[in-house]
Amino acid sequence: MASSNKKELSSEQYDALLRVLQARFEKNMNRHEDLEWDNVQAKLEANAEKLWSLNEMESSGGEPDVVGYDKEKDEYVFYDCSVESPKGRRSVCYDREALESRKKHKPENNAMDMATEMGIELLTEEQYRALQKLGNFDMKTSSWVQTPSDIRELGGAIFCDYRYGHVFVYHNGADSYYGARGFRGSLRV
Repeated sequence: MASSNKKELSSEQYDALLRVLQARFEKNMNRHEDLEWDNVQAKLEANAEKLWSLNEMESSGGEPDVVGYDKEKDEYVFYDCSVESPKGRRSVCYDREALESRKKHKPENNAMDMATEMGIELLTEEQYRALQKLGNFDMKTSSWVQTPSDIRELGGAIFCDYRYGHVFVYHNGADSYYGARGFRGSLRV
């Protein structure tokens, strides 16, 4: 991920990202059957800060793609659609509180802060289940999802994966982290 505080892409990055997003969009029409790329691109071009966030999703291995359109808000919805949890976002605990509570063997970062820095949100359990209707994701990995406050207040956090033809929702201590667990994000443009 970019370490720059400037949330703008160079013209080369901008053009390259649009090409990647268009190719992914056209290759995976099942994710957005009634949508047209020209409309998505126009929306992206009008929201440069969202392109920066999409680039962060892309550069960390998320392979963002359009999964829907909210007519009421006139927004396209992007999710990380990488087959496994994004490689550049694994081995992280759930949030800052969990990270600070670890006395030994702290991970380098946490899912909530990373998502905020990227300008995205963690998928909810409902969004995760919707994603799984578009393909099979996280068959070898797992992904943190937004955790209800009552679970988080007790020190836990939830994550999901896809095994045996089903979405499974599990719990763990929010301070846990594993090489095969990352997080998936969403972005509205």
